[in-house]
Amino acid sequence: MKHTSEDHRPDDLNPYHQAVLLEIILGLAGLALLTVGADHLVLGSSRIAARMRLSPVVVGVVVIGLGTSAPEFLVSGVAAASGTPGIAVGTIVGSNILNLTFVLGVAALIAPVAVTSTVVRREVPVAVAAVALFAAASLIGLSLGVGLALLVPLALALFLLIRWAKEGPDPELSDEVEQFTAPDAPLQAHRMGFEVPRAIAGLAGVLIGANLIVGNASSLAGRFGVSDLVIGFTIVAIGTSLPELVTTIQAQRRGETDLVVGNLFGSNLFNSLAGGAVIGVASGSSVAEPEHALLAAMLLVALLAWALLRRGLRLTRVEGLILILAYAASLPLLI
Repeated sequence: MKHTSEDHRPDDLNPYHQAVLLEIILGLAGLALLTVGADHLVLGSSRIAARMRLSPVVVGVVVIGLGTSAPEFLVSGVAAASGTPGIAVGTIVGSNILNLTFVLGVAALIAPVAVTSTVVRREVPVAVAAVALFAAASLIGLSLGVGLALLVPLALALFLLIRWAKEGPDPELSDEVEQFTAPDAPLQAHRMGFEVPRAIAGLAGVLIGANLIVGNASSLAGRFGVSDLVIGFTIVAIGTSLPELVTTIQAQRRGETDLVVGNLFGSNLFNSLAGGAVIGVASGSSVAEPEHALLAAMLLVALLAWALLRRGLRLTRVEGLILILAYAASLPLLI
């Protein structure tokens, strides 16, 4: 008796498993599209801003700073608007913890992270305060009013960052701006004609990618009985933080340690204030709060990283390992 291939068709080809596989593929495609779209959004926007003769400080702090955090707060905004508040808040909380534990810890394992006292005394405390404000706003409930209120400290933080950056030359900031704003050689003559569509396409890519991530992550969470908060805190947060990890490793290899610290704490600042504002505005009503333990862990991690950097203005490999272990310790809080 002959057996056809259909007689032995594996279970993973039945409709349920096919649907799961498709959702995983679409989610990964969304993550890839989000990452590529964010890169082109930042490149296009920063080059347009430079062509408009905006100050390099403004380009570096506002355009590049907000642009590199776009994956986190746009994914969170899409999640809030689509009625999955766990993914919305979990993505911000998870990304904030991941940046200052795993990503900063990996940087320290590559080489000790030295930082100037100015960064530790000014930029880092502002970022920690932003994280504390987001935690407080989450406890209150990220409604439309709370989201709009977060725009006030966001504007104040941007004002302070721009003012401090103008006070003295910052070669690392200048290098970063030059890296983004230097045009590709073949495109110099028609830069604006290329960069405007690039920025628009990048924004579209980020939004489409965010929708793919949120929709498929939420569906998978429902299939496996996992809460949206867990999905947002782990898979989505890790995915949206991959650009920070890559940028951090590259900057650390070049010896730009101030840039490493500034980018990671700056990412948390924009995640917390811009992300919180976007979630509140997108939801229109109160968003379910995450577990208090996760909010406490997010704030404690920020304080721990600040304390380690203040102590000797240097993060050693041992301390980097401590930060990585701190991330591992935060995962059981999801149970």
